[in-house]
Amino acid sequence: QVQLVESGGGLVQAGGSLRLSCAASGRWFSINHMGWYRQTPGKQRELVARLMSGDSTSYADSIKGRFTISRDNAKNTLYLQMNSLKREDTAVYYCYVEMRGTSGTQEYWGQGTQVTVSS
Repeated sequence: QVQLVESGGGLVQAGGSLRLSCAASGRWFSINHMGWYRQTPGKQRELVARLMSGDSTSYADSIKGRFTISRDNAKNTLYLQMNSLKREDTAVYYCYVEMRGTSGTQEYWGQGTQVTVSS
């Protein structure tokens, strides 16, 4: 069973920074892609950043130049560095991983972490 545990959310002033972490545990053969989504009440979950198996990245236009996705393979951890935060970045952030394991290709999600940006 694969588990993703997120950390790093919190309250920050506009213009500040936070780094989210997503630690994966369990067993798998390979990772297809991983990333971060965010969701605010009444809205659909929005893709923020994605990291492909070849390390190519893609970002939502709203956060380009401010957020950076990265990973530490030795720690099985995915990160989202968020700089120059704005009030509109306030949301619950979820990490996900699509990986190939003993049960085939599956997608796993973290529990979500709240990011609140105050003015």
